[in-house]
Amino acid sequence: MTAVAQLESWLENFTEAERSAPGRALPWLKKLREDAFARFCEAGFPTTKDEDWRFTNVSAIARTQFRSARPAKLAKSEAAARRVEGAAAQIVLVNGRHAPELSSLKNLPKGVTVASLAELIDRDPATLEKHLGRYASQERDAFVALNTAFLAEGAYIHVARGVVVDAPIVLLYLTTEEDAPTVTHPRNLIVAEDESQVAVIEDYVSIGGESVAFSNAVTELVAGENAHVQHYLIEREHLKAFNVSTLRIEQGRSANVASHSVLLGGGLVRNNVHPVLAGEGGECLINGLFLGTGRQHLDNYMHVEHAAPHCGSRQFYNGILDGQAHGVFHGRIVVHKAAQKTDAKQTNRNLLLSDDAQIDTKPQLEIYADDVKCTHGATIGQIEENALFYLQSRGISESEARKLLLMAFAEECVDRMHSTAAREHVVRLIRGHLLFMESVSAPAKGELEERVMEEVG
Repeated sequence: MTAVAQLESWLENFTEAERSAPGRALPWLKKLREDAFARFCEAGFPTTKDEDWRFTNVSAIARTQFRSARPAKLAKSEAAARRVEGAAAQIVLVNGRHAPELSSLKNLPKGVTVASLAELIDRDPATLEKHLGRYASQERDAFVALNTAFLAEGAYIHVARGVVVDAPIVLLYLTTEEDAPTVTHPRNLIVAEDESQVAVIEDYVSIGGESVAFSNAVTELVAGENAHVQHYLIEREHLKAFNVSTLRIEQGRSANVASHSVLLGGGLVRNNVHPVLAGEGGECLINGLFLGTGRQHLDNYMHVEHAAPHCGSRQFYNGILDGQAHGVFHGRIVVHKAAQKTDAKQTNRNLLLSDDAQIDTKPQLEIYADDVKCTHGATIGQIEENALFYLQSRGISESEARKLLLMAFAEECVDRMHSTAAREHVVRLIRGHLLFMESVSAPAKGELEERVMEEVG
């Protein structure tokens, strides 16, 4: 498709979406959508000539003609099979639409609201106006602009001042098989007021066959003073899925926010995490794990802004890649002039399990203050042969030894997850995925086996 044909296709979709969009009569929301679409038309999809996208080619998305995903009904068992055990609540959206019959929102503690964004726009738009669309920048990101233009449905979570939610709240996005390429634009708004505590899990799952689907998600997370928030992104869609997700975090004074990303599925995945430490004394952890196989492309882009003094941030990302998978880690820390006494650290570690797997890693610091402590680093390697030999010499099979070593590497990230329910859920998913990866990435037998046989006699 030419650029003009691409825009005509999106204009047609936008015009159709406007007719039925929730809150279409609200001047502020109508302007937000129209400005965003104008910005998308002006910018177009990014190319590899854009520095922030130099390692990721999104032409496959740009040239595909998508239609909005159609409503679909699923059996309760489909959602139940993907439930996070021990969750406080679960809101389910199928093909981008709230499915109340599959959701479980009845046992929330007092002071906690979990609702469909579309329903809240129609029922109480004033609640949303203060925050919706105020943080995720449509000026610097065309995918955010596109999401905002089609802003209609997603999840809204509000935790009142001082309220502690002991178990995680789950946003489960299910995509079904269709006969043509489809797109959804999930939009989530999470507001944790001062001194509140909450954990939220966003889980993206494909149901059925492998039809082409594009999920373009944006989440705005607002953490008030002294709030403690954990956010988990799990991407496990099929290999014909495109998934672009953006998490924009606004942190108040002494707020503590942790972002955990686990990328397992998807053919082309871009995971954007953009925290702004806007209040003094804030702490931010960005923790992630990406496991790629086949021809998957998994891109992680971190943009951490230190805008206030005495804040700390930590980035830890581990990648495991086999087959012809391509991983990307682009971690950018920006320390503004006012952010004196900043303490920031950035680490990316990667294991390549095949000769054809590829990783591009780019740690980056931009420092405009003169009293800071910032470090960054990246490593790329393979499974340690001596460790593999040691385990085999103790009677453990090569297959089991590899699984043990890969799981130990993955658990470096898992151990930073404080929610017990979320951590146990993630561990189950990783173990299942590593079983598949291990079966196709084991090295050829040879000298290593001979060494083991000599050792064990």
